[in-house]
Amino acid sequence: MLTGEVRFGPDGLVPAVVQEAGTGRVLMLAYMNRPALEETLRTGRACYFSRSRGELWRKGETSGHTQEVRSVAYDCDGDTLLLRVEQAGPACHTGEPSCFYRYLLEDPAATADLGEVLAELWGTLRERRAHPREGSYTAHLLAHAPDLALQKVGEEAAEVILAGKNADPEQLAWELADLWYHSLVVLLQQGMSPEDLARELARRRSKRGAAERG
Repeated sequence: MLTGEVRFGPDGLVPAVVQEAGTGRVLMLAYMNRPALEETLRTGRACYFSRSRGELWRKGETSGHTQEVRSVAYDCDGDTLLLRVEQAGPACHTGEPSCFYRYLLEDPAATADLGEVLAELWGTLRERRAHPREGSYTAHLLAHAPDLALQKVGEEAAEVILAGKNADPEQLAWELADLWYHSLVVLLQQGMSPEDLARELARRRSKRGAAERG
């Protein structure tokens, strides 16, 4: 395995920051020894080293909340890893989507991050599909797949056009949020994810860059 440029610490471990692919949300911090890293690279499933148990820890082995690894990068010093994963279920053992859900300092109005908000919303949608709740609007949409959500996408798109024509920023933001929400529901119904959109946008960016260089 090509792990020679990774610098493991005196304890034989290297920290691994885990990020959700497609949204960029930071899910957790874990540690890997060389066998854990090599297994991750070989299988495409996240494997870490549990410092408390002193053994390999295959994420989701008991909970089912596995992580399909999309990329593994290492920083300029080679002593920290960055994993981009597709997370099944919550990443945190508390049931939270991310381990980073408590704040020492937070100003939501100033620090709202689109990637994190979308990641949280996507996690909620998947949770509603797996465990429908009575009275849940999302569960109602999913139960009437695909027509109801598709109908709502059409309605919300029309509302976006009207808000844009009226030059009403607050209303436009409201209607766009509705459109994005219902579009994510359609993605879920079709067995897709925000990562599929990210790949398509990246493909277009690459194609556009090639055209501009040509």
